[in-house]
Amino acid sequence: MRFDLTDLSLFRHVVDAGSITHGAERANLALAAASARIRNMEEALGASLLTRSRQGVALTQAGRTLLQHARVILEQAERLREDLGAYAGGLAGQVRILSNTNALTEFLPEALSEFLAAHPNVSIDLEERLSDEIVGLIAEGVGDVGIVAGTVNAGGLTTYPFRTDRFVAVVAEAHPLANRKSISFAEVLDYDIVGLDRSSAISRFLASKAGNLGRPLRLRVQLRSFDAVCRLAEKNVAVGIVPHTTARAALKSMAIKVVELSDPWAVRELTICVRDVEALPPFAQQLVEHMRAYATSEVALKDQRGSTTQ
Repeated sequence: MRFDLTDLSLFRHVVDAGSITHGAERANLALAAASARIRNMEEALGASLLTRSRQGVALTQAGRTLLQHARVILEQAERLREDLGAYAGGLAGQVRILSNTNALTEFLPEALSEFLAAHPNVSIDLEERLSDEIVGLIAEGVGDVGIVAGTVNAGGLTTYPFRTDRFVAVVAEAHPLANRKSISFAEVLDYDIVGLDRSSAISRFLASKAGNLGRPLRLRVQLRSFDAVCRLAEKNVAVGIVPHTTARAALKSMAIKVVELSDPWAVRELTICVRDVEALPPFAQQLVEHMRAYATSEVALKDQRGSTTQ
């Protein structure tokens, strides 16, 4: 039984993606080649690693065992590459960050740009996920650093406060909701929604909240950015749901109205989470410290702005 790193990496991608097709895409392999590799692994082992269905793939017990070892081996191989990279003139290290949509679009670009400018030999692998998925993946060692909603149970992970934001509805000035100060998500569901594509973490999150209410999320238009969501809302196409930071910036150039969502989950306390900060490579520890300092400086700046307006 011989599995190389490509086999193990492909298997991890297939499990994370939930299908061989999407796993092959993540591994940059043709579907036929990926399917053949998985089949050869199963034949070499003499047992099935995956159960296949029209909905995707699921792990067998043998597959779970292989996945645990694969992640350890791949993490060690990545650490080896990073440690030797400095001697070879390559990257000194790579940090894998898993983030929910809100942090990824609103806060991380600025925080990461400052860090990367100061650390030219470090690269970032950034992936969007749902908060509850992130907690599990960080606990398993799939990612180094996670940014999640504070409402998610982080279990035994180490957490640090990051930023605070909230979801709001944005509508055209002529929309029936334009004069409302606040509204429940259940009321918003009476209208068509313009949002990010259905595969995005935020759209899946909102769809789950709608499902809890026994209602569909009437996603009429799917876009790739919150700014584009605001622009279609401005044209009275549908109601947009975006972070308040996005809406506040959009108000400067768009004829929109902002309506607060009254649901408790609309307030988003964003949290940094890691499995064991002391076990992270030095450059990953430096990134965590940078993000904590960034969060503290932003809070101080916000407080300063507040005091000058009183």
